[in-house]
Amino acid sequence: MARTSDTLILGTRKGLFLFDRQGGEWRLVNTSFLGVPISYAMIDHRTGTLWAGQDHGHWGCKLSRSRDRGQTWEEVPAPKYPAGEVVKNSMMSVDPKAPEKPATLRYIWCIAPGGGDEPSRMYIGTEPGGLFVSSDGGDTWKLNRPLWDHPSRLAGQWFGGGRDNAGIHSIIVDPANSRRVLVGISCAGTFETTDGGMSWTVRNSGLKSNFLPEPNPEVGHDPHLVVMCPGNTSHLWQQNHCGIWKSTDDGRSWVNVSEKSGPASFGFAVAVDELDPHQAWVAPAIADECRVAVDGALCISRTTDGGKTWKVLREGLPQDQCYDVVYRHGLDKVGDTLAFGTTTGNVYVSTDRGERWKCLGHHFPLVYSLRFA
Repeated sequence: MARTSDTLILGTRKGLFLFDRQGGEWRLVNTSFLGVPISYAMIDHRTGTLWAGQDHGHWGCKLSRSRDRGQTWEEVPAPKYPAGEVVKNSMMSVDPKAPEKPATLRYIWCIAPGGGDEPSRMYIGTEPGGLFVSSDGGDTWKLNRPLWDHPSRLAGQWFGGGRDNAGIHSIIVDPANSRRVLVGISCAGTFETTDGGMSWTVRNSGLKSNFLPEPNPEVGHDPHLVVMCPGNTSHLWQQNHCGIWKSTDDGRSWVNVSEKSGPASFGFAVAVDELDPHQAWVAPAIADECRVAVDGALCISRTTDGGKTWKVLREGLPQDQCYDVVYRHGLDKVGDTLAFGTTTGNVYVSTDRGERWKCLGHHFPLVYSLRFA
């Protein structure tokens, strides 16, 4: 059965905004951390706890949770890299003396609950590339050493994409097997554990990265977001720096399903249907130096056949002088409802799988994350 939700959470450049759907209309019911950049916000569906990662320009990263939908907040210790840990220099393969730098928390890029059979487990993906795990509901966090000590990172094969350092922005816990977790790292690629984080396997076969001297490396790809179909967990999608890619074999191989003569290629966000692994939505944009809407017109593209064909959905969206881009966590789907928020503070909702869109507001701050509860 497809999930439903009547709650929508925005993490923006200037605070957290929570909406409830009442009588078919979305209404703003809570504003928290006004003026503070919220790098990611979500509700743990197991506990109802609302989580917010903050990116204070002066005070650094902070982490807070609310057990009453934002009425009150509790600051909890943010993940902390162990003393002595360093970020490897990506030039060390050609210069063994390339300087390292201390590993400190630079950004909370995503927060994810563990499986339904692990009610106290949580994950946080960070820059500079550390995955942190909590086994006590988020009271304390511990760096996952097997991933941090992966030979590819120690060899300097992880590096920054849009940010200075590598970062984990995608964390997927297999709903059928909580010990299987996948992460998306920019730039390194997709990694999978099937033993609860004790070991990690690279899952980048078939990908191409045209921005690298060698476009087919084992490690060094730039997945903008990786998602899984909950109803068929062998099927994965990723919006990659070099197109849209799909895997039907648990991530063991990837195929480029970008549109050859349409806008569905570069972008950051991707959403997949909860039940049908062949249905997915992306938010096209122009790469690389521009990063604006294609042809000055905002659209969402949808496929219903696994990426063989794409349909451009524009009804209700601005089609002239539009420069919006949807960041990687700015698009979400639940049942027939989709929503997305943009870099210029526009938020749109569709209740018919993207056929028609209605504006929720034009004047929000830049949207970093948009998640249904």
